[in-house]
Amino acid sequence: MRLTVFWQRMAAHFGAGYAETFARDHVMTELGGRTVHQALDAGWEAKDVWQAVCSAMNVPAENR
Repeated sequence: MRLTVFWQRMAAHFGAGYAETFARDHVMTELGGRTVHQALDAGWEAKDVWQAVCSAMNVPAENR
């Protein structure tokens, strides 16, 4: 998954304004105690981060 697709999906699910806030501030156990930004900066694949977000935030299957 390309980062542009990842951010499009984040914005579609959370809204454009909140997606960035969530990615910056929400620490997720699914990401090893990292935020989305920290996980991506640490080299996690965007598709793996997206799957973690989907799991943690109960994203509907049709949006995964």
